[in-house]
Amino acid sequence: MEDLIPLLFVFLLSIFLGFELISKVPSMLHTPLMSGANAISGITIVGAILCTGALGIGTYSKVLGAAAVACASINVVGGFMVTDRMLKMFKNKKKN
Repeated sequence: MEDLIPLLFVFLLSIFLGFELISKVPSMLHTPLMSGANAISGITIVGAILCTGALGIGTYSKVLGAAAVACASINVVGGFMVTDRMLKMFKNKKKN
C-alpha cells in the first residue's frame, strides 16, 4: 500500500505532462509524434506478450497482460490508420 501513493503520483503527473505537451504541438508535427507513439506501443506489445507468457505468474497477471496486448494493438493499428490518412492529405493530387 505504501508503494501505491508514489505510483499514483507518477501516473497523474504523466497524464498532466502528456496533455500539456500534446496541446502545445503544432498540427504539422502530429504525424511524426504519432509515429513515435506507435513505436512505443509496439514496444509495449512485446513487453506485454513476454509478461503474459511468463511461467510462474498467476491468472490475474495473465489477464492483465492479455488486456495490455489488446489495448496496445488497438493503439498501434489506429495510430497507423490515422497517420496514413494524414499523409495522404499532403500528397500531390495527380492531374488527368
